[in-house]
Amino acid sequence: MNVISLTLNEQQIQKLVQAYNEFLVTPNSPYIQYQLKVENCVITIYTSKKVVFQGKDAEIYASSFQVTSTQIYPQAGSDEVGTGDYFGPVCVCACIVQEKDKELLQQLRINDSKQIKDEDIRRIGKQLIQTLPYSLCILDNKKYNQIHDENNMNMIKAKLHNQCYIHLEKKCGKLPAFKVVDQFTPEKSYYQYVSDQPTVIGNIHFETKAESKYDAVACASIIARYAFLQAWDKMEKKYNMTFVKGASSKVDECIIEFVKLYGKDELQNVAKLHFQNTKKARI
Repeated sequence: MNVISLTLNEQQIQKLVQAYNEFLVTPNSPYIQYQLKVENCVITIYTSKKVVFQGKDAEIYASSFQVTSTQIYPQAGSDEVGTGDYFGPVCVCACIVQEKDKELLQQLRINDSKQIKDEDIRRIGKQLIQTLPYSLCILDNKKYNQIHDENNMNMIKAKLHNQCYIHLEKKCGKLPAFKVVDQFTPEKSYYQYVSDQPTVIGNIHFETKAESKYDAVACASIIARYAFLQAWDKMEKKYNMTFVKGASSKVDECIIEFVKLYGKDELQNVAKLHFQNTKKARI
């Protein structure tokens, strides 16, 4: 039987109790504040704020609170790119990093893809996809524009993250107990966004700026950026023009140029039309 003991603060305890409220049982000791009998685990919360997880899945239930160190292996992480770019797709990646991968990642000087030049992303990304188990979801612009009216950006991202983890689990047979998402929305909202999906991957840790703290998220960020750049290259080759990344006023000029060459209807295949740039370009 797996046994994990942690000391949590009151906010963490209340979060735990609220998450599994339906599994509350009456404690048999005055020193026990709460006791939860969930699937494959008994969670005992003492008045001292010591929390004991006992059972086959103890590690899974405790993982959300075991973040005193980023050096937890194996770890799965996910991140997305392209959501702030008017042109180009949304790319989401989830990948797994083992402790044995640390040496390679140090050699590659892995960190957040936003801090790495695109030419280096192309080199590093290629190495990572040859080394790490990963899953990649690419949402092209035509599909993005079709679903955006009923799905806001955070909902789209949540569903893509969830789908990446589903694919990764199928690919590897099992996901690590510790899974972390670079947080873009509150945990409660994330699970509301994916509640209508046939399969929902749970027990995820959400943390802002996770790409600069966890190897798996950093690698996922780089692979997603690598895929984004590959899609970008194909887009530029297809239309024989240079597109502008981001959503600045220079993008507005690019929109006007594109529409002159290919027409307004074709814009849906290369751009996220709900961005303000579409109105600003006055096409």
